[in-house]
Amino acid sequence: MKLDPFYLIVDSASWISRLVPLGVKLVQLRIKDADGDLLRSQIARSKAICAEYGCQLIVNDHWKLAIETGCDFVHLGQEDLAVADINAIRNAGLRLGVSTHDGAELDTALAVQPDYIALGPVFSTTTKELKWAPQGLEKISGWKQQIGGLPLVAIGGISLERLPGIFENGADSAAVISDITNSQDPETRVGDWISATASWRN
Repeated sequence: MKLDPFYLIVDSASWISRLVPLGVKLVQLRIKDADGDLLRSQIARSKAICAEYGCQLIVNDHWKLAIETGCDFVHLGQEDLAVADINAIRNAGLRLGVSTHDGAELDTALAVQPDYIALGPVFSTTTKELKWAPQGLEKISGWKQQIGGLPLVAIGGISLERLPGIFENGADSAAVISDITNSQDPETRVGDWISATASWRN
């Protein structure tokens, strides 16, 4: 499996409707605090937009709703992975990405045979508080050697200026949140990211 090198992460279907039509090919919908009906509608709306524009939608955490709404990809953090029904996810045909921050978490992730591994935070990030120090570029190289052919997603503090180092050390995709959503002009910034990752897209 191949992931697009530009992996956008947003927290609403509104962001998806705003940015996916610009040429985004890989997006994660990460909604942390919402009830079932709102989540269901957000996922369904996001799925429809992504289908229209040929974008891969990945649902964060909410694997039951991802199955219910007919999505084909879910991403789980370690806490969610511990309680998720992996058999149900697989039986529904969903592909699976898993977050990792240290060696033990990588072992846990590999045990469920995921479709990709995410490593973070590569650099310091303000998106959320984490107990892990920045991993650095060398950790990307080590992780890639361990996971072999699985795609590796780098996340945490990644900017356009840091992209070459990310890919040169073995990452297959760069996950981006605040560099887009905190931008004064998110649409232009998305275009910059699509252009900057073009040479790794083929």
